[in-house]
Amino acid sequence: MRFAEDRLETFPGRAGAPRSVHIWEPPEPVDPPMLRCVLLALHGGMAHAGDWGTPALYFRARGIATAAFDLCGHGAGKRADIPDFDIFIEETGLFLDWVRSRWPGVPVFVIGHSMGALVATRFGLAGGADVAGFILSSPYYVNAVPVPAALQRLSGVLAKLVPTMKVPLASLTDVLTHDAAITARHHRDEADGIRATEVTMRFGHALQGAQRGLSLEGWRHQLYVVLAGQDALADTQAAQRLLGAVPPHLLACRVEAGNRHENFNELNRNELFADIAAWIERTLEQRDG
Repeated sequence: MRFAEDRLETFPGRAGAPRSVHIWEPPEPVDPPMLRCVLLALHGGMAHAGDWGTPALYFRARGIATAAFDLCGHGAGKRADIPDFDIFIEETGLFLDWVRSRWPGVPVFVIGHSMGALVATRFGLAGGADVAGFILSSPYYVNAVPVPAALQRLSGVLAKLVPTMKVPLASLTDVLTHDAAITARHHRDEADGIRATEVTMRFGHALQGAQRGLSLEGWRHQLYVVLAGQDALADTQAAQRLLGAVPPHLLACRVEAGNRHENFNELNRNELFADIAAWIERTLEQRDG
């Protein structure tokens, strides 16, 4: 397996569209199940489900499974495109049902990075389907580089007239992490067509719409967030302001000043993973109590 998965499967998304699923799972025990929980993983924009390999291997060794799927418009081509942002929310709910059918009775945490964290947030605000908690990395609530006002005004028109036209974007692949091996992997994935290098006008407009008016007022789930101090994509200070609306007893937030955007691929990732694993244990204890 390219990303050290234990297996690959598919699940039916909107209108039955097949979505590729990557699964990392601890070996089945002989005695009563020792699986602590399942992480339902949502990758970032222009990325793919295999990107979860690094954290998934860490958590697999600690009795935690990870199930990630290629979000609509991702994982098979250089230009990412979606019909609308709601497809992400809809298919997260469908995937949650699929995960629960595979691991009945096992607690599920939703973990999302960047755009995946925005999807997770919108999913949680819409109800969250009684998941055990949410784990977010560098949530893409606000662009670090503001979109010019003129382009914002035109995006809706262009999304209708030329929906699949390429949005002019500078490559940020080399400023996502300080880990040179991960950066090299990203470039290989781009060359092989499984990591996008472009997005369509329709995609960009849908993403702006999901960011617009976002508020975490009314958030009611346990939430762990890690933000990056050297984030070239997502505005860390804006995320902190938005997270200020979350009740303190529900929020654990840390800011890693030396990190670039991809916290879970950064050089200090094992420290973060250990902290997340401890938070998961505390959250499960509270849930069981």
